[in-house]
Amino acid sequence: QVQVVESGGGSVQPGESLRLSCAASGMIFKIDVMAWYRQGPGKERELVATMTSDGNTFYEDSVKGRFTISRDNSKNTAYLQMNNLKSGDTAVYYCNTIITMAGYDRYEYWGPGTQITVSS
Repeated sequence: QVQVVESGGGSVQPGESLRLSCAASGMIFKIDVMAWYRQGPGKERELVATMTSDGNTFYEDSVKGRFTISRDNSKNTAYLQMNNLKSGDTAVYYCNTIITMAGYDRYEYWGPGTQITVSS
């Protein structure tokens, strides 16, 4: 069984920073794609950032220059560094992964989400 768990959420004031972590555990051969989604109050879930195994990244326009996605393959962990947070960043943030298992099958997993609240 694979588990994906986010951590690092909390409440901050505008302009402050947070770093989210996404730790995957289980019989994992490789994490092919790491992605962060978020769902704000009254909004649909949206893609925030992705990173493929070869290092290619994507960022939603509103977070470009402020958020950075990274990964530590030795720990099966991804990170989302969030700088200069704004009130519009308030949302539940979800980690989404595409994982190659030890038997070389690929699966998609979601974390349960972590709340980020940005308010003055």
